[in-house]
Amino acid sequence: MLSRVADSLYWMSRYLERVEHTARLIDVDFQLRLDQSPESGSGRWLRLLEALQVPVPAGAKIDAATLAHTLTLDRGNPSSIVSCISAARENMRQVREQCSSEMWEQLNRLYLQIVATPAGEAWVLHSQLFFRGVLDGAHLFQGVTDSTMSHGEGWHYIQLGRFVERTHGLAALIGTHFNRISQPLERTVDSDEYLEWVGLLKCCAAFEAYCKKYTAELRPLRVAEFLLLSPDFPHSVRFSVDKVHAALKTIGELTERKADSPMRLAGRLRANLSFGEIDEIMADGLDGYLSSIRKLCAQAHTAIHQIYFDYTVESALVQ
Repeated sequence: MLSRVADSLYWMSRYLERVEHTARLIDVDFQLRLDQSPESGSGRWLRLLEALQVPVPAGAKIDAATLAHTLTLDRGNPSSIVSCISAARENMRQVREQCSSEMWEQLNRLYLQIVATPAGEAWVLHSQLFFRGVLDGAHLFQGVTDSTMSHGEGWHYIQLGRFVERTHGLAALIGTHFNRISQPLERTVDSDEYLEWVGLLKCCAAFEAYCKKYTAELRPLRVAEFLLLSPDFPHSVRFSVDKVHAALKTIGELTERKADSPMRLAGRLRANLSFGEIDEIMADGLDGYLSSIRKLCAQAHTAIHQIYFDYTVESALVQ
């Protein structure tokens, strides 16, 4: 497969994962505000920006309507939903022959839905329908991709992009939330903080899955263990890293390229999560642990780019 094709598939998938992640976080925040006083949720927008790794707009008014527009419909923000879906569509447009017609139709449908949304108070009043449409559209695209595209090299680049982005986003989100807690990790969350922890789980699409495993009694240590180390929940860090490792292994076999660097980095991440114990992780410092995950994830992305997307002709001939 041509390097430019692999690059486009990889980034298309990363942008779509970012769209889904951003839409879910804003939607959950709007829902929580309905059950809380304005004072209780006053600092949540700043935490949301930190979790999405978006700088606070200089001189902008920090309110729900302004920041929702910045994160959703502002074309001047490269991380907004409309910017990411536009970038995903453009990447797919360049490699349409590698994808199924159903994939293009679904992505184009989602793109048209988003760009047709008018900004303003009317949009904010109906934001739940908008975000639900974005999430459903992203999930449908994933299902259509798995059902209509051959699971060959191109499909594995899509998987790789999705789970590299998910790993990075989850680590940032979990770190942002846990940095602000001061209560004992083993103690059951009290009523004042309960909605905040429900919000974290819902941001990871994990609330129902967590309750099925642990009941609705929320304890920070259990939440951290589930979101970090669960091997079978799709939005845990460990599950995402396992998928990155599996995709890299398969791509390496299909391309016969020596991908020692990204495989080594992904393997180190996988080993840390597979054999990690939550008590040891928390004792050593969760912030440092998550920073290490994000750093290794960024290094793996750089290595993937150098090995598969931006290599020299000489290095390819040596393989």
